[in-house]
Amino acid sequence: MSELFDYKKEMSALRFTDEQKRTLANAAANAAKGPARKRRRPVFRTALIAAVLAMALVVGSSAAGLLPEPIDVFSPIFGGAVAQTEIIDKIGHPIGASDSDNGITISADAIMGDQYNAVIVYTISRDDGERILPADKALDSSRLLMGGFSGASWVKRGGTHGSSWFVDEDPEDNKIQLVETASSNVPMTKGTASAEFEDLCYWDTETEAPVPLYSGKWKFRFEVNYEDCAVYLGGGETFVQDDVAFVIDSISVSPIAVKVDYTADQEAQWSDSGSGRQSEEDSQQARRYLENIEILLTKTDGTTIDLSNSGGSIRPEDGKSVCSKGGVLEEIIPLEDMASISVGGVVCEIPKK
Repeated sequence: MSELFDYKKEMSALRFTDEQKRTLANAAANAAKGPARKRRRPVFRTALIAAVLAMALVVGSSAAGLLPEPIDVFSPIFGGAVAQTEIIDKIGHPIGASDSDNGITISADAIMGDQYNAVIVYTISRDDGERILPADKALDSSRLLMGGFSGASWVKRGGTHGSSWFVDEDPEDNKIQLVETASSNVPMTKGTASAEFEDLCYWDTETEAPVPLYSGKWKFRFEVNYEDCAVYLGGGETFVQDDVAFVIDSISVSPIAVKVDYTADQEAQWSDSGSGRQSEEDSQQARRYLENIEILLTKTDGTTIDLSNSGGSIRPEDGKSVCSKGGVLEEIIPLEDMASISVGGVVCEIPKK
């Protein structure tokens, strides 16, 4: 799979053995040696590898003190303009679950989302108040890795994809943030989530291996319960691409995410290489039914955001391919600032919620 840092896709037609999962994990670790994609948000960060497969995690919990304010959690990451903070105030929910080990505390601070997408911010802090990253391990050059972390799990059925990255707003303080995005082809506004972490590491470019900064194991659970903030449009529009006819089933757009469901009139044919690596044949299928489908979000000021590289899923069904594609935006965009969304050249106007 390409761009393991920020672009994840799950093809529900494929199944992985334990050996294949280990191969994928090794490939992900190797990808950590490459440069992280630059983002436009004004904070230091590096991409963290997020697993594509939804996995059941060990359940644990610990109590936190005062619940964090979602505005304080999300504004530095997704925008702090008045319209953006108003949205955070409406859809953001505090969490406050945490666990401590070996002098380090990891807490889930807040969550926001829509029916098919969510964003969670975690804080990793030193209990003694000392600077968490050594002076020679700046966040933008250390390639931080969190072992044992495959994302918070609360979607029981369906496929999920997403990405994670670190944020260090103040390099001199005792904490950094970990931002996780999760997208699914099934509703995910409610559930009991569990998350597990192990060993905060950095990538040593000389030894080409992860080196622990802080060893430990952290695990906790928390309730997910938020309201859907999306508007829905589309349904029945068609387009043709690469000799394949597509029907748009539905489009959901929210201030934080986009999701497009569509069906192709041909069935994706997956190989069974058994190597744990995606074959060239499977790569071609993924490009044909997922990656090459253009999704463009146009704002009222004329700015166009290309979401074509979003992750998604492909499910062969009755001679067709049922596809879902989308993900979390890089900044909060009020619905009144969105003009239209284009899928495969089909343009749909976005109503104001």
